[in-house]
Amino acid sequence: MNSGDLVCVGAIVGAYGLQGELRVKSFCAEAADIGAYGPLSDAARTRRLDLRVIGRVPGGLRVRIAGVDTREAAEALRGTALYAERARLPDPGEDEFYHADLIGLTVRDTGGAELGRVVAIHNHGAGDILEIRAQGSGESLLLPFTRAVVPTVDLVHGVLVADPPGHVE
Repeated sequence: MNSGDLVCVGAIVGAYGLQGELRVKSFCAEAADIGAYGPLSDAARTRRLDLRVIGRVPGGLRVRIAGVDTREAAEALRGTALYAERARLPDPGEDEFYHADLIGLTVRDTGGAELGRVVAIHNHGAGDILEIRAQGSGESLLLPFTRAVVPTVDLVHGVLVADPPGHVE
């Protein structure tokens, strides 16, 4: 299995209580579904994480991970991104995409000129923002991932068509 077979489904944001429980931010459409996609792993696949959702907390979920039974062990996992095997995840619906599928796509404007490649997707609470890196310059362009700004995503051909606000062809 290669890294393209993994999809980031959440992240450990800290310990919860004294008995090894953790606070997890889920990136799943239904937050609690993260528990159904396991076992999860870290990005390097060096650690298997059997996660069980036991409740909700402000901004996330309260979980248990097998083998983590102290606050110190839980705190040591803070910042760990949680990955599921793609085969365990549901197929995205129409006009839905896993962030992992968008990374690396060539971005063209509506006239066909290349703007760069998608290098990251950010979400600070108001929706997804695509970070596009222009080839050669190293400069980034941030675009809201909305139908108005990104009318076309063609995964088969590896292209995303964008109409950036204020962009003149």
